[in-house]
Amino acid sequence: MSDDIIKKDIKSLVEKEIPNLNNLLSPEEVSDFQSMTEELRDTWTKKQMFRTETEARFSVLQDNRYPTRGAKYWQCVREQSSYLDNLMALSFDYRRNDAKIKYLEKKIDNETDEYKLTKYEIDLDEARFGKASMEKTAKHRMREIKMWSKLKGEFNDGSFNDKDVNEHQLESYTRMYRGKAENITQNTPEAEVFNIIGQLSSLERISKSGELENKTEQKEQITQHGQPKS
Repeated sequence: MSDDIIKKDIKSLVEKEIPNLNNLLSPEEVSDFQSMTEELRDTWTKKQMFRTETEARFSVLQDNRYPTRGAKYWQCVREQSSYLDNLMALSFDYRRNDAKIKYLEKKIDNETDEYKLTKYEIDLDEARFGKASMEKTAKHRMREIKMWSKLKGEFNDGSFNDKDVNEHQLESYTRMYRGKAENITQNTPEAEVFNIIGQLSSLERISKSGELENKTEQKEQITQHGQPKS
């Protein structure tokens, strides 16, 4: 559905609900609301949903947490995967809501009980507003999926393994915890200091011992020749 159709639907849904706002607002407030219909439609249409590219770059992919290109790339993978899951779940909800709209329209056509008819009409208006909201959400889910794809391509310069997330982590985490250690002050909580120093020491030991490389060699031997000799 295009933006223009969504805008039109939202405006008509808002305008249709104005008389019912008399149950909640004073006549003066209802009048004020009615005069703001176009502005509120515009607000609903352009409100921010999810993160912008600026926020993705400085907040999500912050340098102190993801200090290498590999770390940034793999976080992009996580973010994109999350939004794919969300978009798929939203698609199922949209189909379910669409079926509900058709069901309610049919019930309204055949209902003679005044109370049930009113209830179905309210449910239908709510479902139609929900449909417009889902369509807007879906567009922004897709926008973020495309944004994370762009960022993945930008950070993936061939300097790291983009098939195995484990490969970049020793370097990335070591840099991250060295940065944390450098920022320890007298006011840093003891438990936090213990955690930072402990994890940094472990990372440096793992790097020095080469135990991860040994595990990788064993894995390759198993893949190529079966169990390695002890």
